[in-house]
Amino acid sequence: MVKPRMRLEKQTLDKDLDKFSLAEAASQQVMRSLAAPGLALLFLLLSMAFAASFVTNSAAAPIIIAAAAIAGYMAMNIGANDVTNNVGAAVGAKAMSMVTALTIAAIFEIAGAMLAGREVTLTVEAGIIYGEHILGPETIVWVMMAALASSAVWINIATYSGAPVSTTHSIIGGIVGAGIAAAGISSVQWWSLAGITASWSVSPVLGGTIAAAFLAFLKEFIIYREDKIASARRWMPIILGVTAGSFTAYLAVIALVQVAAISLSTGLGLGLVAGIATYFLTKPWIHRQSIGLDNRNQSLRKLFRAPLILSAALLSFAHGANDVSNAIGPLAAIVSALDGVITTETSPTPLWELAIGALGISIGLLLYGPRLIRVVGQEITRLNPMRAFCVALATAVTVLLASAFGLPISSTHTAVGAVFGVGFFREWYTRHSKRRLEYVRQKTGHADFMEPTETNFSEVRRRRLVRRSHFLTIVAAWVITVPVSALLSAVVYLVLSAIFM
Repeated sequence: MVKPRMRLEKQTLDKDLDKFSLAEAASQQVMRSLAAPGLALLFLLLSMAFAASFVTNSAAAPIIIAAAAIAGYMAMNIGANDVTNNVGAAVGAKAMSMVTALTIAAIFEIAGAMLAGREVTLTVEAGIIYGEHILGPETIVWVMMAALASSAVWINIATYSGAPVSTTHSIIGGIVGAGIAAAGISSVQWWSLAGITASWSVSPVLGGTIAAAFLAFLKEFIIYREDKIASARRWMPIILGVTAGSFTAYLAVIALVQVAAISLSTGLGLGLVAGIATYFLTKPWIHRQSIGLDNRNQSLRKLFRAPLILSAALLSFAHGANDVSNAIGPLAAIVSALDGVITTETSPTPLWELAIGALGISIGLLLYGPRLIRVVGQEITRLNPMRAFCVALATAVTVLLASAFGLPISSTHTAVGAVFGVGFFREWYTRHSKRRLEYVRQKTGHADFMEPTETNFSEVRRRRLVRRSHFLTIVAAWVITVPVSALLSAVVYLVLSAIFM
């Protein structure tokens, strides 16, 4: 047997190539995991530089720059944890991709914070603790610094753990805890805090009620009609017109107060014009979209994708208007106190402070937002574009109303309440709606169905449309947020006061 001839050159072994490929993949994975923290750190450095450019002549510039960095860190945590409520329903309903949802949310968060963030910022800045007579300017600085730092750390921990907590609860609990540590319980505006706390209780109920009402309207007038497409052509332009009109009126009267003073009557007139214009613009568009669609629910889901995108954008604007205060309210109070001024209800908020909050929220959303989007959008109850539209629109309406009255409600509470409202209403409607019963009889040809009194309740519990376990978990996270953030903030304040005061 002839032996094979040896080659002079050394052959490259496949296993060596595999090793190189594995090493490259490992380094790419490491770099990918470091990309988000690196970009977050870059934003904090830019926030410090941005703040420095506005306070270079101030003796307290180092403290303001440090506060700007902490406020930027807080804003990113708000974006990572809270903004997911805005687009979770749309992503869960598969009406838009994750990239599209994040892009829309980022743009409208910035717009809402910059245009309409002033009213609620005032409440967080000056409506929770007494600055005048009880707390001096120096004490206010460290109270707000402690509240910002402790709240940001708590929200970061919650986000890493996959828990959607309320950033509003966190910052207000932090301010209360640090205020009590500084000057006792007399430093807290308890009546104002009672009103804010009441809004926390009302907001999920109101969000759930409005979402259920919207869904009831859709079921009665569109979904369970013999000709679904004709009903959609009739009612969807009206729904979109009301949505656009309401948002325009809010934008004119409340959001643009820093740009121009517009009376209520003028704002309502602008809203009416926008609503009518939207009706006539969307009517032919919906007619074109519906041509050739089958008379079934799947066709309605296609028609509701664009309205769902509109409502998600509206909700992001509303969230930016309401929750930018959680990061910027304390920063504004620090800057005012260092200038020797006790913040009042007429104190202006500089645009550079709002800009840090707005950009921070959007960056946090883009870098870390997808972690919690699926909790709200997929793990509580099953959503389709119609249900998700009701959730987003109900949450936006509730948060916009709260922003108009200066109430820092929790968008987490409102959005989750709306999701639960949709789920619980579906459970009730499935068992009690006469229209649905008649519709099912016509479609199936069956006349006899089990009455509610004949229902096997063990089977009902098994087939519930809302996961009760998630309800209990989320409520538990809400309950502990205020005491945890208050206690942590009190500890941080005592440490800061011992070092700097």
